[in-house]
Amino acid sequence: MSEIQIEQTTIEKSNAYDIRKWMQSFIIDRRTSQVSKQTIKFYNVEFRRFLAYCDTGQVRFIESISAEFLREYLLHLAETGRNPGGVNAGYRAIKSFLLWYESEVEPDGWKNPIRKVKTPRMDIKPLDPVELDAVQKLIDTCRTDNLLDARDRALFMFLLDTGARAFEVCAVDIDDVDLLQGTVAIRKGKGGKPRLVCIGKKTRKAIRQYLRIRGDTNRAVWVTKDGERLTYWGLNQILRRRAARAGIDKPGLHDFRRAFALNCLRAGLDVYSLQRLMGHADLQVLRRYLAQTDTDIQEAFATASPVDNADF
Repeated sequence: MSEIQIEQTTIEKSNAYDIRKWMQSFIIDRRTSQVSKQTIKFYNVEFRRFLAYCDTGQVRFIESISAEFLREYLLHLAETGRNPGGVNAGYRAIKSFLLWYESEVEPDGWKNPIRKVKTPRMDIKPLDPVELDAVQKLIDTCRTDNLLDARDRALFMFLLDTGARAFEVCAVDIDDVDLLQGTVAIRKGKGGKPRLVCIGKKTRKAIRQYLRIRGDTNRAVWVTKDGERLTYWGLNQILRRRAARAGIDKPGLHDFRRAFALNCLRAGLDVYSLQRLMGHADLQVLRRYLAQTDTDIQEAFATASPVDNADF
């Protein structure tokens, strides 16, 4: 069943269901705001869960949704097996919808119940990055000057140097890359938001070599041997083959993003600059990438100690 069909069967089942009607309007508004397909899919999935719960309690109208009902729904999610991140996702979807409804409709005398519901606590467990020696082993499998070796060598450096998401990497065009200034324009990041990321001298050199060997006019930076733009699946296959050659466990594409965040932090980049480079709207999300060790903290303090830096 397609995404649109899910939306229609979920929301258009009965126009008498006021919640369903307004959720459909919300989805249409989000689409006209050009949010990503992934975000639309997220709303559809979470709304379907919420509407099913509303059906069990015979709650049909937005005015019938109370803060207590929302708390019970979040508890229901937790008790039926959703992890803290899943419960938080359900909360965020409903919060977005109710805040939109409040702003869009401005109903007389209605008080938004979501304002009385606290954000569910979500344990911040640091995510493991790919180790730099593993990246080195991947690059060591790309030592010849043939096209695929040059591409994969530049690709691994690009992934680590930019911290870009896999779908952002696939979408980069040659016109987006400034090899002189060392910048890359991410035209459409998560949520459709553009941003600028940076690449160092070694990555620029590797990209120049790759493009020189490729020698075509394809607008995409990362292409297959047949000249097609690389896809997420294609990136994963490259990583799988190279990891097998290197004799290491295959890291995930997102592991490069985590390694970028942690190594930038260790090198002294402030968290606000890191937040902008990674395209995160919320520092809370960034915290999951920063799996600092005790040694990291000790070394940071060694240069930041207020007493040691004062003339006592």
